Amino acid sequence: MSTNVEIMKTKAERAFADRFAAVSAALPARVMQPASREAAMAAFDKLGLPHRRIEAWKYTDLRNALGGVGEPAIGADAPVSRDALESALGPLAAIDADRAVFVNGVLDASLSTLPALEGVVVGNIAGDADYDDAIASEAVVALNKAFVTDGLSVTVESGVTVEKPLMIVSVRAGGDDLLVTTRHDISLGDNAALTLIETAVSIGGTLGQANNVMTVSVGHGARLEQLKIGAREEITDLATWRIHLGAECAYRAFQFIPGAPLARNQVFVTFEGEGSELDFASAVLGNGGDHIDSTIVVDHRAPGCTSRELFKGVLDGHARGVCQGKVIVQREAQKTDGKQMAQALLLSENCEFDSKPELEIYADDVACGHGSTSAEVDPELVFYCRSRGIPKDVAIVLLTESFVAEAIEKITDERIREIVTGMAREWLAANHAE
Repeated sequence: MSTNVEIMKTKAERAFADRFAAVSAALPARVMQPASREAAMAAFDKLGLPHRRIEAWKYTDLRNALGGVGEPAIGADAPVSRDALESALGPLAAIDADRAVFVNGVLDASLSTLPALEGVVVGNIAGDADYDDAIASEAVVALNKAFVTDGLSVTVESGVTVEKPLMIVSVRAGGDDLLVTTRHDISLGDNAALTLIETAVSIGGTLGQANNVMTVSVGHGARLEQLKIGAREEITDLATWRIHLGAECAYRAFQFIPGAPLARNQVFVTFEGEGSELDFASAVLGNGGDHIDSTIVVDHRAPGCTSRELFKGVLDGHARGVCQGKVIVQREAQKTDGKQMAQALLLSENCEFDSKPELEIYADDVACGHGSTSAEVDPELVFYCRSRGIPKDVAIVLLTESFVAEAIEKITDERIREIVTGMAREWLAANHAE
């Protein structure tokens, strides 16, 4: 005799189902057909929110961490002026970049300045996008497919170099907690080049959750630099990057997360052509009850490729930082050179750093390694600074700034690098207290 046991749904899981039932008819079919949304929601219903018994989520238990769900955003409920946007962007407004501005999950043409170059096609996503069949195992991706309202499609044709960076800005406005769900598709042809920046801002105290999926395809010999500068507001941020690298291309990525009550940035990189390079760096700053999870899986499926991953975390208060890095080397990926390093600076006895580096190697001609460290600020260095007249708090800020600088220096654009350094310095000065 068989017995069917119904798994009890959490408040958040029930809320996602209720929210979907309430807004599904209003979600744009241009972006995702209703049948596809229903299938994605059915997949989520089967999977449920990730929890600690799932190995990849053992340190970030969404089933317990998510207490509720914001109102799904379907477009601008409140007008956003250009002045308000500039103010919300703060130092990022000084970056000379084209902008794609999404207000409450929908592209706002009046605030956007999209590139108008021959060989560059930029517009809204349309049609049932390929989610790499990820919804079968990734609940957050299934939710993205069910609730997605809009996103950016960027195609850079072969041989085209886009000189000015393209900044994707997600704006939330209206005053209530919102669930903002977007998806972006980026494709670079052979020998193309682009710098992409992603950030989020809130206007009028609008908080809530964000769920974004970014799919990137980099062609033969192409160059892409992708930067994420996290929101300075307290939003729950669930982000998934799915990166496909062709042959002899170069992909540089950097993520700066200046605090978040709950954040999961998961990156999946697949080497599909030989001789390509990946350079990924992350700088995370956490305080109070922040929980920031940085997870990257690099799958080497072609020979002669190089991957580098660097994580730098500064944690204070009761903050928790998670760094999971996994490098897979398939049997055919001979001559792979893969290295990863995770380092955390702990400024409080109450903070926590969980690091899980992994190597899964099936080839026999490779050079791979990983490392992980965590430590307090060196008291001798603090004493040295104080002996030269530098106050203790200032000394700690300077030392922690130099610690995260190794990751920030990965940014190739000097102006952007200076802005991010200034944001890190401002955060450290404001968030560390003896």
